[in-house]
Amino acid sequence: METNNKDIDILIVDDEPDIREILQFNLQNEGYNIDLAESSEQAAKLLSPKHQLILLDVMMGGISGFKFADQLRKDGNTIPIIFLTAKDTENDMLTGFSIGGDDYISKPFSIKEVVARVRSVLKRAGGQKNNVQKNSLVVNDLVIDFDTKTVTVENKAVELTKTEFNILVLLVQNAGRIFSRADILDKAWKDDGIVLERTVDVHIARLRKKIGIYGDYIINRTGYGYTFNLQNK
Repeated sequence: METNNKDIDILIVDDEPDIREILQFNLQNEGYNIDLAESSEQAAKLLSPKHQLILLDVMMGGISGFKFADQLRKDGNTIPIIFLTAKDTENDMLTGFSIGGDDYISKPFSIKEVVARVRSVLKRAGGQKNNVQKNSLVVNDLVIDFDTKTVTVENKAVELTKTEFNILVLLVQNAGRIFSRADILDKAWKDDGIVLERTVDVHIARLRKKIGIYGDYIINRTGYGYTFNLQNK
């Protein structure tokens, strides 16, 4: 097992159980941490800042892999994507790359090929993102550490609740995207029972105070929701 892969999380999205099982088994043997989704809709709920790569089936019921990837890119999410598809035409490949795909693997595939492509894409992506470091998210002097679930501002620890941490990660990871209160409730509270939308305002107000100058980056767009605006300063 490649123990140096133990901190790398991959999301596999495919509507075929056999494909998910084969990919999960072999990539876990390579040391990767694997999460599974059977649809784009489920993937949207599971995807988080910990993930460093998506293996994404193109032909699925509901939202297709291409549409899901296109939406991620429009939302500013730059996570590497490897498309998996039974279609093998030049037009399909061009479509995949044009919407921001990093690689394209045709079915049926060999596991050795998949592993090699995964390694290659992860290696290329490693030096591309200046705001994402290993297991942490960095905006100037604001550092979010996913391993320890801690936040520091100008090297000083900031005590956040779990919900405040989740909100901050959601907004920073998707900087520029506007989230409605309902969106934030769904993604930051998960299954914590019934919570009123106005509770979001209270938590964000507390979060703003705790993270100091970076609280000014969290903008309320009246009638729409909240966004983390990197251009605000």
